[in-house]
Amino acid sequence: MHAPVAERATPARTGASLGMTVRDLAALTKPRITVIVLATAGAGLLAAPGKIGGFRAVLALLGTVLIVASANALNMWWERETDGLMKRTRTRPLPAARMAPELALVFGLALGAISIPLLFAVNALTGALGVLALVTYVAIYTPLKRHTTLALLIGAVPGAMPPLMGWTSVTGRADAGGLVLFGVLFLWQLPHFMAIALFRMDEYTRAGLKVVPAVRGERAAKWMILGYTVLLVAMSVLLVPYRVAGSAYFVAAVVLGAAFLGLGIYGLLRKAGDVWAKGVFGYSILYLVLLLSTMLMDRVAV
Repeated sequence: MHAPVAERATPARTGASLGMTVRDLAALTKPRITVIVLATAGAGLLAAPGKIGGFRAVLALLGTVLIVASANALNMWWERETDGLMKRTRTRPLPAARMAPELALVFGLALGAISIPLLFAVNALTGALGVLALVTYVAIYTPLKRHTTLALLIGAVPGAMPPLMGWTSVTGRADAGGLVLFGVLFLWQLPHFMAIALFRMDEYTRAGLKVVPAVRGERAAKWMILGYTVLLVAMSVLLVPYRVAGSAYFVAAVVLGAAFLGLGIYGLLRKAGDVWAKGVFGYSILYLVLLLSTMLMDRVAV
């Protein structure tokens, strides 16, 4: 039996320095994910047709980062006991009992309360998309992870929202180009997180989280990685006819996509194990960075 997180607190925690508390609050926001969010939101903003004032652009990016930080902090508060059951997360502030759950909850809610007005100050659509992302991630995706593998698809919706929010902050519309960007990020997350589920399957199972490799088998997960990658490559190419990017991007999308597909096909071989899954995870990050960078360098004004 694992003692409730709140009961594992130690006197050392109450005497923690302000610096430690600040570091732990920052950890609740999942800084590495927040950096990716900032990059994808910025990509959507820069790729969108039209112009946006510097102040409104700052509001859009700051609001997007803060609302994602809010979602991450509230997710950590909700999953504090589950995190204590997994090696990679047990040292987080809450399962390690360095922080009271009440502080994390207030912090997460405060970030949300600050971010929502900022996003609505940009425009109503961007604000509404931010609220939808927050609610979907915290209130739907987080609890569903313990009940169904479909949580991955639901969680990919808020994960794909930042580039669309960047786009709508400029245009005020969820038009075709922005929706294709949303589609690229949505589909990218599926092989990315499916690969993580493969090489961390034992941890997820121990924590009671439903992931495809554990529920439907590793073979099914590998087929899904390949299938979602096919859809991802097709979606990425659509940025060209919608004039978000041009010929140089098209070549990059095809080459990068072919390599991703090659990895997926290789995974169907029996000898492909954790090393392969970690390779898919690593390549997926490189793929996204290069794809978005090329798009921005080659973007075509509508």
